[in-house]
Amino acid sequence: MEHRLLGRSGFSVPVLTLGTAGFGGDSQFARAWSATQVNDAKRLVDICLEHGVSMFDSADGYGGGDSEQILGQAIRGRRDKVLISTKATFPTGSGPNEVGSSRYHLIETIERSLRRLGTDYIDLFQLHGFDAKTPVEETLRVLDDLVTAGKIRYIGCSNFSGWHLMKSLSVSERYGWARYVAHQAYYSLVSRDYEWELMPLAVDQGIGTVVWSPLGWGRLTGKIRRDQPRPQVSRLPVTASAGPPVTDEHLYTVVDAIDEIAAETGKSVPQIAINWLLQRPTVSTVIIGARNQEQLLQNIESVGWNLTPDQVARLDSATDTAWPYPYWHQRSFTSRNPFPAG
Repeated sequence: MEHRLLGRSGFSVPVLTLGTAGFGGDSQFARAWSATQVNDAKRLVDICLEHGVSMFDSADGYGGGDSEQILGQAIRGRRDKVLISTKATFPTGSGPNEVGSSRYHLIETIERSLRRLGTDYIDLFQLHGFDAKTPVEETLRVLDDLVTAGKIRYIGCSNFSGWHLMKSLSVSERYGWARYVAHQAYYSLVSRDYEWELMPLAVDQGIGTVVWSPLGWGRLTGKIRRDQPRPQVSRLPVTASAGPPVTDEHLYTVVDAIDEIAAETGKSVPQIAINWLLQRPTVSTVIIGARNQEQLLQNIESVGWNLTPDQVARLDSATDTAWPYPYWHQRSFTSRNPFPAG
């Protein structure tokens, strides 16, 4: 398994990470992902470690904490062999202080996460979203305190706008506090918005991208194609409503292009979609999910080979969309402004 440095840090991570949003949980949304219980989770972890996938991503809000609890049980006795990534910021209860990135909430939720995970430290802790009601200085100071205390090794963020991230980096630099080394972001062949501003920022500031939903909310599983009926059993109707809309025509154009590459490589649609992401600037690791062992093994086979430069260029061209201002204007001045790249 290839490893890459996470942003401008000395921390190496495998290029694939197992996402555990489907561990536990009894909501309709969780069941759409898989609702994996302990015994199955242990087997998935076994397979991951056998193939060098040593990083596991969770969040305090997944399954109301069930995801972290089950992950903790699945890795028991082998903490030294795994890397744990988790997140917080979203509501963990109904109280006024049970949400956000305040000192109060982050200390409380991290202590609970540590107990559920059965560990005394988190390798990568990320804010799940930006909290505009808490001063950035308060958030970064408590994160720096937790790094100093040894409860967190590295910090990152998720779903930030460019200015959210840049302001945070500036504050960290001003006070000499721990800085974000990772941005967990939505990025796929059907949704390349990440390239407009967040990718150039990550290149400039040394931020490693942790990609979530690399198959575009389940659209790039290979089950959806032009002039074919949609599968009767699918998580897409449940989960896609939480993400951005994708027109049928755009999706079919993307899948048509992937199918051409699949015929040349003998690889599946998901494998090509994940491999393409691993060719992109700033991408350190891609979070994969799996309902079962077969899906996990298929996703692991996304690595160990590379699309050719020509194949990457063809996928780039087929999946490009109109960019909003000022990005379309910046693309006409690439001699002095090489990013964003098409």
